[in-house]
Amino acid sequence: MQVISQAKPSLLRNKVYLRVYTAYATATFGDWFDALAIQVLVGYRWQASPLMLALIPVSLALPGILLGSVAGVAADRLNQLKLMRICDLLTAILTVLVLLAPNMWWLLPLLMLRAGLSTLNVPAQQSLTRSIVREDQLLQATSLNGIVNQSSKIAGPLLGGLALSVLSPQWCILLNACLRAGSYLLLLTVKNAGAIAEKRHSDIPEEQIPLSQMWSEGWSFILRSRLLLSTMIFGLIGSLAIQMIDFQFTSLFRIIAPEQEAMLGWMVAASGAGALLMIMVMNKMNSNAGYGWKMGCGYILIGAAFSGLGFLSPGAGLFPVLMMGGLLGLGNGMAMITFNYCLQKETPPHIIGRIFGIQSTILSAVMIIAPLLGGILVQNAGPGAIFVNFGIVIAGIGLLGFLLQRVLWPAAKEANIRVSAGDFAGE
Repeated sequence: MQVISQAKPSLLRNKVYLRVYTAYATATFGDWFDALAIQVLVGYRWQASPLMLALIPVSLALPGILLGSVAGVAADRLNQLKLMRICDLLTAILTVLVLLAPNMWWLLPLLMLRAGLSTLNVPAQQSLTRSIVREDQLLQATSLNGIVNQSSKIAGPLLGGLALSVLSPQWCILLNACLRAGSYLLLLTVKNAGAIAEKRHSDIPEEQIPLSQMWSEGWSFILRSRLLLSTMIFGLIGSLAIQMIDFQFTSLFRIIAPEQEAMLGWMVAASGAGALLMIMVMNKMNSNAGYGWKMGCGYILIGAAFSGLGFLSPGAGLFPVLMMGGLLGLGNGMAMITFNYCLQKETPPHIIGRIFGIQSTILSAVMIIAPLLGGILVQNAGPGAIFVNFGIVIAGIGLLGFLLQRVLWPAAKEANIRVSAGDFAGE
């Protein structure tokens, strides 16, 4: 039996994981079809104002704030597989209802309910993956999840843009409902729950800790770690500036390409390609240090892309749009990967769930405030000027991070010393 287990080093030979992974990929791909179609439907067909467009990310973020802590506990204490099945089935039903929504006042509550299901589904998927994958395969599984996210970000908008050139946005929304139903059917084929039960038994002591105590311990660890605190604050400031205009691309493209609804899809696809390229490049780089300059350079690239898009005039060709989209993806990939890697590497395993839960809550709070402010600014000053100005602000934030990295991240060298001495692993 030992020979057989050693003969299965590849994660791709894990049939249970492959089915869960395929279901996850199917749902993620459909979400990108859906997201682009909703933006086109609301922005081009309904001609919604920038402020109304800003209410969409708010409706998507609000469940994360209200249910974030509960979702993490539910994922640990309930059957993750059943929870994922229920979420996929209900998401498919709600997506059909989104298809039938006649206006924004029907659309926003439906999007909020659907986002609430996603808030439950994501931690369940992460927890289930950990229970069906060997410890030495967790990094590979995480990388595959990242590849799905970025690949769907390329293929979803790309094919969605092509579909929108000949079909209506409703067809893309209907396709997402079908893909979610397909994900539900795939999960029905997963029968092996032995590893899940084993993992749940091993987690019983952790489940007895009160949620308030777990939350306070997470905050205490962040406040005591200069490196993590600097990373959180820097990431929060950068996110606040980015999210001010991130959902105003439809407002901008209504001016750049008023007759080409698919142009937005091409830009998002180029952004996904840039992020995927950056993932591959960073996998070859030294990942042990340099959080400041990597996040700083990422924000500089994002800022340059935003300003470049803001400078485009009506009737701009496809090439400059693709170029700016690719630049945006490179910066986004560099900043976000570095941010998440820093949180993972510099946090002890027993507390990492709490740290990421805090990070998720903070970013959800940003998504409530920033889009509304951005929508008001775009509505009053126009998207072009706001994209240019905020691009400069974001690039400036990145430059500060690049120049002040020794001040903001002085604990990096100390952390490396602790790791080499074997002390940090025992904290």
